[in-house]
Amino acid sequence: MTEDNAYTIKWGILSTGWIAHQFATDLAHAGNGVAYAVGSRTQESADEFARNHGIPVAYATYEELVCDPEVDAIYIGTPHPFHKENALLALRAGKAVLCEKPFTVNSAELEEIVAYARQQKLFLMEAMWSRYIPANAKVREWLAAERIGEVRLVKADLGFRAGWNPEGRLLNPALGGGALLDVGIYPISFASMVFGPHPEAVSSTVHIGETGVDEHFSLLLSYGGGKSASLNGGIRLKLHEEAYIYGTEGFIVVKGTLVNPKSAELYIGGELAETFEDDRTSIGYSFEAEEVGRCLQAGLTESPVMTLDESVAILKLLDGVREQWGLKYPGE
Repeated sequence: MTEDNAYTIKWGILSTGWIAHQFATDLAHAGNGVAYAVGSRTQESADEFARNHGIPVAYATYEELVCDPEVDAIYIGTPHPFHKENALLALRAGKAVLCEKPFTVNSAELEEIVAYARQQKLFLMEAMWSRYIPANAKVREWLAAERIGEVRLVKADLGFRAGWNPEGRLLNPALGGGALLDVGIYPISFASMVFGPHPEAVSSTVHIGETGVDEHFSLLLSYGGGKSASLNGGIRLKLHEEAYIYGTEGFIVVKGTLVNPKSAELYIGGELAETFEDDRTSIGYSFEAEEVGRCLQAGLTESPVMTLDESVAILKLLDGVREQWGLKYPGE
């Protein structure tokens, strides 16, 4: 944080891929942070990214980026098999870290990162951007106020039909491909937001495609007391992406898409009682960036909205699902 303005976080962006472009674009809408530097694997790529986003400093290596004393926080936008090494690189340089979801390929990798961050008292957060979207924040308000009574059921799906590219990120086992880690983590995190990350029982079905990754799946999570979540995900199957939360007195519909909803509806006794509309022009990544800024300003080392313990528990859940399927990634 700069001395003249304690509310401005200088961000370093580690990666020049698609998701990094999205994050850098949206930083212009963040009230407490700016894109200060970018690091890539080549100077050419870093320079082009910096030009596109008006970033003052561009580095040809990730090592140079994390060692820049002006950088307060590092955003990691690389493919998830590289998250562990990238996050540890930034943490060892003393930087706060916001790491794209899924945090890591498995829970053992994440536990190693979390242990180091906590030992060094450094900020670390998963970039589960949907958790910070205003519509989902409103949903949490409705739930906390028990507007729909006791919640009994969550239904959440996310899926699209990707083109056939066996070497690409989505279908390549070496890149952690498959529906569970890419899109499945969104409905699973949504259910965790409602019920917590510790279901009592997990049932699943999966379709493993010819490249060896899960192309679509269905999960049924049981939490006891009549509470359950029905979740589906796919990367070769287009799904209807709204989410539903059913309670004893009403229900909530998260409209549009589970990833980045723009509206939510509250129904009580079958009648529409309240609608939340989000008229923002930003993509939505600015909200997670602002959360990092708020936490750093408050001296926190993790976000109370998405704790590290919750991120670890969700990855352990994903590990257990893959164990049911007999699915391992190279190197595991």
